[in-house]
Amino acid sequence: MGIGQVGVWHPLFGRGEAAAVRRTAAAIEGLGYGALWFGEAPGTRDAFATSGILLAATERVVVGTGIANIWVRDATAMAAGAVAYGEAYPGRFALGIGVSHAPLVSQRGHDYARPLAAMSAYLDAMDAVTGELPFVAEPPTPRLLAALRPRMLELARDKADGAHPYFVPPEHTVLARKILGEGPLLAPEQAVVLETDPAEARRIAREHMAGYLKLPNYVNNLLHLGYGEDDLTDGGSDRLVDAIVAWGDVETVAARVRAHLDAGADHVALQPLPVDLDGAVVQLAELAPALGVRPAG
Repeated sequence: MGIGQVGVWHPLFGRGEAAAVRRTAAAIEGLGYGALWFGEAPGTRDAFATSGILLAATERVVVGTGIANIWVRDATAMAAGAVAYGEAYPGRFALGIGVSHAPLVSQRGHDYARPLAAMSAYLDAMDAVTGELPFVAEPPTPRLLAALRPRMLELARDKADGAHPYFVPPEHTVLARKILGEGPLLAPEQAVVLETDPAEARRIAREHMAGYLKLPNYVNNLLHLGYGEDDLTDGGSDRLVDAIVAWGDVETVAARVRAHLDAGADHVALQPLPVDLDGAVVQLAELAPALGVRPAG
């Protein structure tokens, strides 16, 4: 899969106006970024619908779900959708899947008591279905897990093709690569702000982080990485904010991407803040030369 070392993660791919999403996807592909990632949450399009919009609007870039929620569709639908896009757009679709978060899952009437076991069983069911489908993806569609803690990372190693961690600093990438070993794809998300004023940059970062710091999966992962309770209060300590969101000039942000790559990442998905498609393209154009991103051809 020609995913390259740097891609783009943006929430508005999944809920922005379709014409703007198509225009932005083509612009980002034109800059030379290797992949387009997006989330699936209340208020967004279905992950496969968004994938179709992005794939149809582009010619070469990889489209990755980051993530498709296993509680939104059963394993049969997930497997069939992944293979269908893999067949229709060879080498251009990556399926990132995850267990989401307890508050969101309970809203759908599901039991979140054993998410690891649920994911393991779901992957087995996907495998059983894939072998029975009358169409085939060639090459096979890669399957990545939204893995944060060691046991889910082990599952990503043993039953998937790698991991797509979100809301993580480079020290998590070190841990993830150690558990995954060599071979599985590791593609962390990294939020970035091209802003050199510390107060303004951290204001933007804290606005982005506020919702995530209310979700136990992210909080527990940060505690596991060594951050304390004091780092998680009042919008996050400066130490935590600076670890989660790379801010500063172009070279400072590029250095954070290199830190993930040096720590073992194969690919880093940049999320430009604040969330505005036109503004994202401007930031990405500024960052591209420092990241070694070049237009194809």
